[in-house]
Amino acid sequence: MEHPIDGTVIQGKEDFYDAVADALSFPDWFGRNLDALFDSLRDLSWLPAGEHVLVWSAPGVFEQSDPEGYRQITDVLTDATEPGVFRVVTR
Repeated sequence: MEHPIDGTVIQGKEDFYDAVADALSFPDWFGRNLDALFDSLRDLSWLPAGEHVLVWSAPGVFEQSDPEGYRQITDVLTDATEPGVFRVVTR
């Protein structure tokens, strides 16, 4: 199942947290930090079983506006990737 996020509006980590929480229907208890992002991506139990693909358009907007925040987020996304369960594609 694909879950798109519009990268044209993501300028920093807070924007990314909002976008990913909306796209993946994160529970209200999502802590809006890197550790909580990792934990939530590794436990998508509130979503239907199967592979969930985060489709991130225009990630370069975030990378240009906040290179360090972008690196931190992409590191977490890479670490949270689990074949058949969660992965990210950029467009």
